[in-house]
Formats: sequence, C-alpha cells, structure tokens
Amino acid sequence: MSSDSVDNPKEHLTVDSALRPTGWDDYVGQDKIKQNLRIILQAAKLRDEACDHLLFYGQAGLGKTTLAHLVTAELGCGLKVTSGPALEKMGDLAAVLSNLENRDVLFIDEAHRINKNIEEVLYPAMESRKLNLIIGKGPGARTVSLDLPAFTVIAATTRVHLISGPLRSRFGASFKLDYYDNPAIEAIVSRSAGILGMRLDPGAVRRIARASRFTPRAANRLLKRVRDYAEVHGTGAAVSEDDVRKTFDLLDIDGLGLESLDRRYLELIAAKFNGGPVGINSVAAAMNDDPENIEEVVEPFLIMLGFLHRTPAGRMVTAEGYAHIGLPLPQNRLV
Repeated sequence: MSSDSVDNPKEHLTVDSALRPTGWDDYVGQDKIKQNLRIILQAAKLRDEACDHLLFYGQAGLGKTTLAHLVTAELGCGLKVTSGPALEKMGDLAAVLSNLENRDVLFIDEAHRINKNIEEVLYPAMESRKLNLIIGKGPGARTVSLDLPAFTVIAATTRVHLISGPLRSRFGASFKLDYYDNPAIEAIVSRSAGILGMRLDPGAVRRIARASRFTPRAANRLLKRVRDYAEVHGTGAAVSEDDVRKTFDLLDIDGLGLESLDRRYLELIAAKFNGGPVGINSVAAAMNDDPENIEEVVEPFLIMLGFLHRTPAGRMVTAEGYAHIGLPLPQNRLV
C-alpha cells in the first residue's frame, strides 16, 4: 500500500479496510487455522471444485471476517456478504442465493441469529445446491426447485452453541479462533502503525498491546485513538509510552484494557452482592444493561483474566478481581 493511499483516506471506504490484512502473510496469529485452511483451499483448487462450507466462531474482533476475505481472495471468486438478522424472510435468502455466480463465497455474519424457518431453505441449498420455494398458499401451494451454482457458505458467529445441530452438520470444517498472545498483538500494532504512517516507541507498542484485550480489533481501535491524541497534542516525534498513557487516561482505560463498564461490573458484584455468587439477570438489572450484552462483551475478557468465575450458582469475583479494583476480599467467602 502506498503512502499516498494512507495520506488520502478518501481513497478507502474506511481506515479499518486499510488495516485489514490482504494476504496470509499479513494475517498474524491463528497459525493452525491458516494451515488447515490453506490445505482445504489448495485441495479444492486441485480438484477444480467449490470449497467446502466453513464455520468460524470465537469472540468478536478476532479476525473471522478477515479470514472470509482471505479465503475468497485465495479462491479468486466473488464475495457476497449478509448477516443472520438480515435474512428475515424466505424471500430474503432466495434473493441472495439466486444472485450467486459459480464458485462465489456467501459470507453470513452472526449466523446464530438465522431464523429457523430460513434454515430449512438453507439446508438443501448448502447440501444439494437446490433452492426449494413454495409458491402459493393452502391446497393449491406447490414447490418449485431451482438449481444453484456451486458456491461456498462461510458463516461466522460469536455464539456457536446457538447454531442448530442440523446447520452445523452442513459445514465441512469448523474453526474456533482463540485470543492472541502479546507478541502477536504487538506485531499487529506495529503493522497497523506502519500503514497509518505512525512512528511508535517500543514502550508505546507494548502498552497498546497490553490494553488490547488480546484482540486485533481492539488493538487497532486503541491505535487510532492514540493517533488522534498524537496528532492533536504531539510534537512530531515518535509516539511515546507516555502519550499512550495519557490517551488511555482520557478514555478511562486501565493498563490491562478494562474500561469503565468492566470495572463497574466487578465493583457492583463485589460491593452490592458480596462478590457473588449472583445471577446474570440480577447483575444486568442493577447495571441497567442487557444480559446478552454483558455475557458477550464484558464477561469473556474478565473470565480470561481470571477476575470472574461463572459457577452453577452465579457469577463470582475472584481474589485477583478484587485486587485489581482495589477492594479487600471479604473474609467470610472463599474464591
């Protein structure tokens, strides 16, 4: 990518699209998944067949959409993008499927939110390349079957357990994306900084990576905010670790990447519910937030850090969680 393309952001749809890896070598981490995918793709090309349907799952921001783009580029075919919530009616899915060209990739984000009635149409489409439509209603209704070209479905989800068994069985391979380690995140931060034309001190790279929740999307989001701060308050020198610290102070992000919502969640359970155990609905009501949002956005990172336990009786803040928020562990409970 040339420096002109970075200096002129209008040439890109978004900065995020400029930061998205365009080749396997640019995609840092998830090495086993990349190895398996490249074997699957190479074998499909050698047989001159459409690639098997693929399912990617894991927490948000780990690179599922990027993998779909890389698979499409490797196959040299077209990419059609939709999402589970967008497929509300059978006609929505029929319109998408009928517009596919031979060997196209259909990427379905948030696949766990596909309507069960829509799945009934998707099964034969994935398995037999048939689009079965019901014309009319009542006794006069009839089924019309249309042939579909060879195509590949790539589905992405953060909640794979909500995808029905029959739909999961239609995928030829499923891959779970894991959190990244610090060296991988540091490599991503350095690569993105180069694309954005930023110069970062090693300490700045480490501090951004440490607060990135082991997630590439979060790393790039924080990097962009540091870029903003440096452009407004910087001296033109390389971005320092102190610049990053000041940026995070303004954003109310601590050294481990916890935001105010994360800390409020821990403090609420620790102070109001004696550290737990407490049910998710009680916590969500006390926070005036949605339980699903807490389960998907807040809890996974806290659990990974060891600050929170999910038990059959409810959520519990651990001793490490108490230490991080600066509260003493109650003596009448064991964590």
